[in-house]
Amino acid sequence: MRRLVLLVSAIVLVDTMFYAVVTPLLPTYADELDLGKTASGILAAAYPAGTLIGAIPAGIVAARLGAKPTVLLGLALLAVSTLTFGFAGDVVVLDGARFVQGLGGACSWAGGLAWLVEAAPPETRGAVIGTALGAAIGGSLLGPVVGALAEATSPEAVFSSVVVLAGGLALAAARTPGTGRPDAQPLRVLVDAVRTAPVLVAMWLVALPAFAFGMVGVLGALRMDGFGAGGAAVGAAFLVAAAVEGVVSPLVGRVSDRRGRLVPVRAGLAAATVVLALVTVPQTALLLGIAIVATSAALGTFWAPAMAMLSDAAESARLQQGLAFALVNLAWATGQVAGSGLGGGLAEATADGVPLGIAALCCAVTLAVLQVRPVRLGGESQAAAP
Repeated sequence: MRRLVLLVSAIVLVDTMFYAVVTPLLPTYADELDLGKTASGILAAAYPAGTLIGAIPAGIVAARLGAKPTVLLGLALLAVSTLTFGFAGDVVVLDGARFVQGLGGACSWAGGLAWLVEAAPPETRGAVIGTALGAAIGGSLLGPVVGALAEATSPEAVFSSVVVLAGGLALAAARTPGTGRPDAQPLRVLVDAVRTAPVLVAMWLVALPAFAFGMVGVLGALRMDGFGAGGAAVGAAFLVAAAVEGVVSPLVGRVSDRRGRLVPVRAGLAAATVVLALVTVPQTALLLGIAIVATSAALGTFWAPAMAMLSDAAESARLQQGLAFALVNLAWATGQVAGSGLGGGLAEATADGVPLGIAALCCAVTLAVLQVRPVRLGGESQAAAP
């Protein structure tokens, strides 16, 4: 089990690293390609758009062929698309490469997390998912550093390294025994599961922080650039933010196993309501960087409990775990696309505080609804009821 956890953690780390690499590069691409906030938002949203389109197909592949083949497919797509991104000099090609990266990410995450959950005891589900997410957040830590390195040296050389990383991980995955049995469940089972309240609530709690992160990733980077911060400074701010989030995720995963999935989520909703409303208050790059770190810490409390919640609910609905994590991908990607794309466009048409205020309001309303009408979740027998 430990070897599998290490393998899946490494896979999601590399995938997330090349997802996060674009953040410090956004100001450079904006200057060189004459991109506004809307075009910058589209570039940032291209990856989650690929994940959105690929979410259900990746889940079907994981259910019918197994988790391991799905992971191998994801690594292959990651290698090809990242290499293309490194050599691209046109915004359309960049958008397309990021889109294919997102397709690969859908396969890697659906296959990798299903592989983990199928092998792990139910009572450790939150901790196992939290560990993998901690590694993925480590990728978020390295991504801005890699992006800053690419900006300072050669994007072609830096992004070419992904072929070596993906190849090594594919070899390790091929040598690791698979778990579970392929199960060609009809889509009717998926549709029926999505109609249940626990699944819908869990999907919303995955989408909501993704929505907010999408906005902060675009608007935060561009605001820091407007305050005079360079790519290295922007990368440093998001590096520290991801470091804090990486510490938070495994901890809240364990808390959710012991005290119920909604306990850490409620705390995160309360904190996120405040920090999102205050992100636009700082008027220096340093203070804005601190606000970005605080926002990441608050939103980071959602991921492990919400994903474990969705896995629990899917199990109760007799939905195969590959399809369960397809729903995770679908929810995350929807939030990211809306946050990065619509958030950038709305900010350009009005002000940065408008989309961020909407995100804060969504957190506040969600917290109020969960306080008034708590949802009974699948898997609560392994943890205290919220």
